[in-house]
Amino acid sequence: MAQLIKLQDYVSRYEIDIFKYPIQFVRLKKQHWTKVFDLWKNGYLHEPVELCEWEEQENDEKKTWKNRLFHLFKREKEEEERDHAVDIRREEEFAFDSSRAEAITSEQELKQHFLDQLFHFQLKWASSTFSEKSYVDLSYYSDETLRFLLQRFPDTVLLMYHPVFKLKKAPVDLEVLLITPTHLWCITFLEEENEATFVGSKDRFWVKKWTDTEKKVLNPLISLNRMEHIVTSIFKKASVELPIQKAVICRNGYIDYPTAPYDVKLIDKRVFDEWFQHMRTVRSPLKHMQLKGAKSLLDYCHTTSFKRNSAVLDMDIEEHWDEEELEQ
Repeated sequence: MAQLIKLQDYVSRYEIDIFKYPIQFVRLKKQHWTKVFDLWKNGYLHEPVELCEWEEQENDEKKTWKNRLFHLFKREKEEEERDHAVDIRREEEFAFDSSRAEAITSEQELKQHFLDQLFHFQLKWASSTFSEKSYVDLSYYSDETLRFLLQRFPDTVLLMYHPVFKLKKAPVDLEVLLITPTHLWCITFLEEENEATFVGSKDRFWVKKWTDTEKKVLNPLISLNRMEHIVTSIFKKASVELPIQKAVICRNGYIDYPTAPYDVKLIDKRVFDEWFQHMRTVRSPLKHMQLKGAKSLLDYCHTTSFKRNSAVLDMDIEEHWDEEELEQ
């Protein structure tokens, strides 16, 4: 499962320490999957499952958040610090929803159920830290492209999805950046009606042909070239040596552009599976230059968030505390 290191302009855990969290994600995901699979295989998955790296610690901390808030201002400083440490550990928990366990009949179904829950957690992790939160647009929870990128690519791929960069004091919206151990991919998706054909050119607009209709669409290479220029400039300043690739992806239609620029890959329905399988089969661990490149990009990202403080904790708890979280 790819790692969502930046979503729009939301605050992200990866901004805290990009050299720590990707490695921790890979390790904890493997640990939790092993536990879930073993329980399922032995017929115990129908029971409540709480997976935590610190299962045996702080067993005396059974109070709810609301009770703790009630006593918050009566505690001594060291007690508040202790509670904060416990809260941080709880941020690193992942409670596997076993309510559908009896309906899961195959390992593949179990994997998908596991990934679906990790997807929801990743959205939380890409919109909050221990001290800050961002409001997430609910459309991201049903965003098929985002889910596809996260669930179908390896753990060592880092994803920036519609990030907002702050350049010369002005926000700039980008589309998709995939940071693999060996390359950075600037990607724009050109997907509308099924079986549509996009006729490319050097002009500002391309032509979309579908059934008996034609429509102009903005040339996707404009966005791609802007992304490449921004990434190249940032990498140069940070001395990051990571090759940059550009791609227009159309999974459900066709791209007709015989004279396309040589440095752009046009990946339509005819060649998508081949490209995708190649991306999945390239097995390489996380690399220092990859993480260095990710950090240089995160340093230029714009973030909109609010502080987690006593004034907003009640709202936060009501909305989110019923779901356990895993820090990855």
